[in-house]
Amino acid sequence: MSVSRFTLIAPARDSVAPLARLLSFVLALGLIGLVCFAAFYFLDYRWAWGPAWGYRELFWKGWLATLGISALAIPLSIVLGLLFALARRSPLLPLRDFARIFVEFTRGTPLLVQIFFYWYIFGQQLSRDYRFLAGALILAAFSGAYISELIRAGIESVGRSQLESARAIGLSTVQTYRFVIFPQAIRQILPPLAGQCASIIKDSSLLSVLGLGEFTQAAGEVTSFTYAAFEAYLPVAVGYLLLTLPISLWSQSLERRARFDT
Repeated sequence: MSVSRFTLIAPARDSVAPLARLLSFVLALGLIGLVCFAAFYFLDYRWAWGPAWGYRELFWKGWLATLGISALAIPLSIVLGLLFALARRSPLLPLRDFARIFVEFTRGTPLLVQIFFYWYIFGQQLSRDYRFLAGALILAAFSGAYISELIRAGIESVGRSQLESARAIGLSTVQTYRFVIFPQAIRQILPPLAGQCASIIKDSSLLSVLGLGEFTQAAGEVTSFTYAAFEAYLPVAVGYLLLTLPISLWSQSLERRARFDT
């Protein structure tokens, strides 16, 4: 009997049997659960879920608010990221400089500072009724700067010889991006893009400074009412996981569909 039958290191991902993958996942999940159980067991904390359960409607409204903000901010950030990435490669020098200044300013300053800057200088001049929309736009602008660099890096990863070949066969600039650049760049962009989209959901917690009743603010209010911090913030962790995990699984599915041999 060979030793290779007992090894836990697979030679390739596709060669691992589904049952082995399931057992490995259950084992890893069990170990993580055991560590968490031991940590809370030795914490000497008396759990009281009753008071927190009384504010379940507040949790639900906060979770829906976070879902709505994220659903608006994520596609906007991708569109802005694509526009700024293309602007950074534009032959127009003022457009390139504008995109570069915006990206560097946004990436070099904290999101909390930008929330105060954009809202109290620009957004509040309109109406306080637009806090929801303003919060989503601020998140989109902030994450769009990071996504633009991801897209630009993916575009520049395509070999120059392929761009010259596209021009040689008569493809226009739009056709070159559509049929040559983006199909290859998407493989490089997807993993960090999924992480950035998940960050948008988690960064929405900072919008509580605008008075938005999102998920984290709801947990803070429940904590101030009940003094049950763990009971208030554990549901927040689960709620954010329910929002970010589908993005990760969806991006992995797209990665498998976009994979091809080179």
